[in-house]
Amino acid sequence: MSNRYHQHFTVSWDQLHRDVRELCHRLVERDFKGIVAITRGGLIPAALIARELNVRLIDTVCISSYDHMSQGGLDVLKGVDHDGDGWLLVDDLVDTGKTARKVREMLPKAHFVTVYAKPEGRPLVDQYLTEVAQDCWIQFPWDMGIAYVEPLVDQVKR
Repeated sequence: MSNRYHQHFTVSWDQLHRDVRELCHRLVERDFKGIVAITRGGLIPAALIARELNVRLIDTVCISSYDHMSQGGLDVLKGVDHDGDGWLLVDDLVDTGKTARKVREMLPKAHFVTVYAKPEGRPLVDQYLTEVAQDCWIQFPWDMGIAYVEPLVDQVKR
């Protein structure tokens, strides 16, 4: 793990779904023209939000900034052709705010939500559900596989 991360937070599929539904409860009174997902992390939360809010129009902003746990430069792979007015902008996490600043420039009028927010990036989003420490690495379910875990008694007997 990078020297930057001293804590670890694992999010299961069930937890992610519960968290996104809770975020939707805070958005349900609003009407959105559509959703813009920030790929790749925002794709799954955006799909769940689209289902819960019955939004049919979904687009993406494609930005690359991470190589596993190392954040590098931003590479905009795909943008959109509007300023975000009436749109919901969705990402899984706002971390340092580097990506958030870029999408705010691209879509200044969008309502920007994330499921999880770290202190450095938190001021850049309009709403988020859960704050996570800046030094915490979040392990999302799409980055994990299912593996056998040895029973505790067998681990202790070694």
